[in-house]
Amino acid sequence: RKGKPVQGMTILVGLKKDGEEWTGGEILDPNNGKVYKAKVKLVDAGRKLDLRGYIGVPMMGRTQTWIREQ
Repeated sequence: RKGKPVQGMTILVGLKKDGEEWTGGEILDPNNGKVYKAKVKLVDAGRKLDLRGYIGVPMMGRTQTWIREQ
């Protein structure tokens, strides 16, 4: 999917609710086509999504905060 239009592309798949988090899924980086393990958590009353993408263990990854558009 590298080089394809990002709008409408599915980038998060397979997440399952685990307490306050959603875990066990994968995220696609549309810039390079690589797939990483992922876990997410809603914060700030659902206005923000903390998304962690990683390889192997969550300590070996990066977190981004996505903000919901109004």
